[in-house]
Amino acid sequence: MQKSSPIKLSPAQALQGTRNVQLAESNMAPLMRIRERFTKEKPFKNLRIGMALHVTKETAVLVETLVAGGAKVAIASCNPLSTQDDVVAYLTKKGIATYAYKGESTKDYYRFIKNVIEFKPHITIDDGCDLVYEIHQHNAELIPQILGGCEETTTGVVRLKAMEKDGALKYPVVAVNDNKTKHLFDNYYGTGQSTWDGIIRATNLLIAGKTVVVAGYGSCGRGVALRAQGMGAHVIVTEVDAVRALQAHMDGYMVMPMNQAAPLGDVFITVTGDKHVIDEQHMKKMKSGAILANSGHFNSEINLDALEKMATAKKEIRPFMTEYTISNSKKLPNPKEGANLNKSAKVLYVLGEGRLINLAAAEGHPSEVMALSFCGQALAAEWIAKNQIPKRTLSNAVYTLPDSVDVTIAKTALTAFGVSIDTLTAEQKAYLSGWKEGT
Repeated sequence: MQKSSPIKLSPAQALQGTRNVQLAESNMAPLMRIRERFTKEKPFKNLRIGMALHVTKETAVLVETLVAGGAKVAIASCNPLSTQDDVVAYLTKKGIATYAYKGESTKDYYRFIKNVIEFKPHITIDDGCDLVYEIHQHNAELIPQILGGCEETTTGVVRLKAMEKDGALKYPVVAVNDNKTKHLFDNYYGTGQSTWDGIIRATNLLIAGKTVVVAGYGSCGRGVALRAQGMGAHVIVTEVDAVRALQAHMDGYMVMPMNQAAPLGDVFITVTGDKHVIDEQHMKKMKSGAILANSGHFNSEINLDALEKMATAKKEIRPFMTEYTISNSKKLPNPKEGANLNKSAKVLYVLGEGRLINLAAAEGHPSEVMALSFCGQALAAEWIAKNQIPKRTLSNAVYTLPDSVDVTIAKTALTAFGVSIDTLTAEQKAYLSGWKEGT
C-alpha cells in the first residue's frame, strides 16, 4: 500500500499546514472540547478509521481528534479539487496516512480511496458515499469487520438511503448531515458564504446589480441566495419542490423554471444534488458571458459533456475559470468587453471544472461552522463504537443520531462561544407536559 501522497511535499508546506491547522483549532473550540474528553476516555482504542473527506485544515483537526481518541486513521480526498496540499504535508509529517493532492486525476482519486480500503477500517467516515460504495461494490469481504460508517453530506445520504431501500446496504451508517447542528449551520451558513468566496476568488466579479440564478432552495440554496441578495444581486430561484418554491417566493425571490431563467441570468449556481440541472437547452438560451458554478457535491449538476460538444473553442482564462465558445445563429448585441467579438458566437464561463466551487477556488466552509459538523462526525463515530462493541446492536440501516447528541453539540458550542441561555422553570416544564390548563 502506498504510504503517502504522490506529490512532492516540502518542509515549507508542512510549516504552512501547521500554521493553518493551529488557526483552525483556535476557531473550533467545540471540537477541541470533545478532543479533551476523547484524550481521557479513548473511545476508539484498537480501532481503525478510514476517511474520504475534503482534506482541509478543519478536517485535519477532526483527524487529530479521532487520533486523540485512540484511533489509527487513513484519509483520502472526496473531491479531486478540494485538497489543501499544505494540510497533506502537515498530516503526512504527523505520520497519518494521507492520500490526496489538489487536482487529482480520476484514476488517482479512486486509487487513493482503494488505499484507505486496504487500511481495513472498522469505521468509515465519508463525504459523498464513494468510500462506502467502493467497499460494497469491490471489497465486500471487508464488510463483516466494519462496525459502521458516518456520512457528511446530503448527496451521500441520498445514495445511502437508496442503498438501504434496495437492500444493498450491508453495514449501519449514521447520516451526520441530518443532525440539526450540521445542515442548519454547515449547509446554510457555510455553503452560503464559501460558495461566494469561491466565485469571487475565481472571477473578481462585482455581484451588485447582477442577476443570479440559484438552482435549488434547500438549506444550501437558501444560504447562497441570501448572501447574493445581501451583496445587491437580483435573485431568481429554480425549484422542483412546491413547498421550497413557495418559501423562495415568500422570501422575496423570483421563482421560475430554468428554461425561463436561462436567458436572464448573469451567474448560475447549482445546489441541488441532482444531475444535469443546467442542461444543453438551458446553455443554448444563456447570454454571452454567463458564469456557471456548482456547489453541489458532484460535478454532474452542469451537463459538461454537452457543453464540451457544443463548444468550438475552450481555454482557461484564469485559475478555475474556463471559457467555452459556442456558435450562435443569433446575432448578439453589445458583447461584453473581453468576450469573443465574433457576433455569430457567444462564450460561457464554467468555474472550478463544475466541481464544488467553494473548495475548488476557495477554502471551503469557515472553521467555526465546520466545528459543528465535525463534532457530529466525532460523536457519530463514538456512537457507532459504543453500540457495536462488544455486541453489535445496530442493523444495516441509515441512522440519525439521537436529539440528545444535537443538544450536546449545541450546548458545547454555546459554552465555547461564551453564550448562555435560559432554562425552563419547574412550572414551565409542568405546563408544557400537561394538557388541562387552557384559557
